[in-house]
Amino acid sequence: MQAAVANGADAVYFGVKAFNARQRADNFELEELADVMRWLHHREVRGFLTFLTFNVLVFSDELERAAELLLAADRAGVDAVIVQDVGLCTLARQLVPNLVLHASTQMSITAAAGVAQAAALGCQRVVLARELALKDLERLQRQLTERHLFMPLEVFVHGALCVAYSGQCLPSESLGQRSANRGECAQACRLPYQMVVDGDPIDLGDQRYLLSPQDLAAWELLPQLQQLGVASLKIEGRLKDATYVAAVTSAYRQRLTANGQGDGDGSPMTGSKTPSSKTLGSNKLGL
Repeated sequence: MQAAVANGADAVYFGVKAFNARQRADNFELEELADVMRWLHHREVRGFLTFLTFNVLVFSDELERAAELLLAADRAGVDAVIVQDVGLCTLARQLVPNLVLHASTQMSITAAAGVAQAAALGCQRVVLARELALKDLERLQRQLTERHLFMPLEVFVHGALCVAYSGQCLPSESLGQRSANRGECAQACRLPYQMVVDGDPIDLGDQRYLLSPQDLAAWELLPQLQQLGVASLKIEGRLKDATYVAAVTSAYRQRLTANGQGDGDGSPMTGSKTPSSKTLGSNKLGL
């Protein structure tokens, strides 16, 4: 988290040890939340924001604990909670009506209808599905304009790309009894495979990683993203070491600054997780 803050992030997103899609990460304890928020809000960065990940589906027997986390987030002064579960949105509106909600990429929102549903649930920002291409973003913005619906959109620009829609991989659950939604993905897509056709194995040479997509790297696409009116860029950082987070966040910040889209003093341009970076903005991009 410190690496993201020190290298130009306008916001960070992080999780506590419950209800987030990175259970294998070194998440914060719930009891630490107030101290974490005090430290982040005392940074000398204008407009710096903090987002708590609550980006999983919640079961009925977990509702009491989910409510406790919502109340704790509100008391601690979290700027927004990133959510996937539509029922959780309803619960949050009842318990903590002033707590800002962001629709997680786990909602797999790819079109204006999904954005409209998120807005109806009370979300004030939508993190789009990672699978969208530039032409899809252009289509979506056009659909929103036709609907007269304004919603700040956030996109992932750097990090891993799941072979399934984000966090919804069923093979991990069925083969390894490890829930991808709860951040315990067995990463079956990262393994080498053999291809067999009509009983005969096919020589794949060094191309045996058939299900493993390349990581996202939108460095060269920042001008297009700006032109499309994207409000915030998200860099994946959890399960990465501080050196990686610092290098990637700094690189995107410098590129945005060079493009005249942010000056690194907290003006909107970029965004992040623990320890990734994020930004928001009106006509500027955020990290």
